[in-house]
Amino acid sequence: MISISDSARDRLIQLLENGGGDNSFVRVGVESGGCSGLSYKLDFDKIKHDDDELIEDNNIKLLVNKKSFLYLIGTTLEFSDGLNGKGFVFNNPNASRTCGCGESFSL
Repeated sequence: MISISDSARDRLIQLLENGGGDNSFVRVGVESGGCSGLSYKLDFDKIKHDDDELIEDNNIKLLVNKKSFLYLIGTTLEFSDGLNGKGFVFNNPNASRTCGCGESFSL
């Protein structure tokens, strides 16, 4: 399961309404890269593929491909707009190491 905080939900709804067009899903995933080996992806999509898990939490429909899902189990997606930066944050309990910017991790 992947959880979405209230702050992330509010920001995602705002983005979907203002620029998401006809996209109805938020797609999250993991790809190779970043200074710690793996990096997070967040995008919008209108198509659910056969290898996607559909997760609904906090009134948001998330799509996660099955490979990425294994890395993201237990993760909470949050949004921060404080003084230290603005953006989405993946709080992943599976990550054994993260980089300073929080955009990549390793297991």
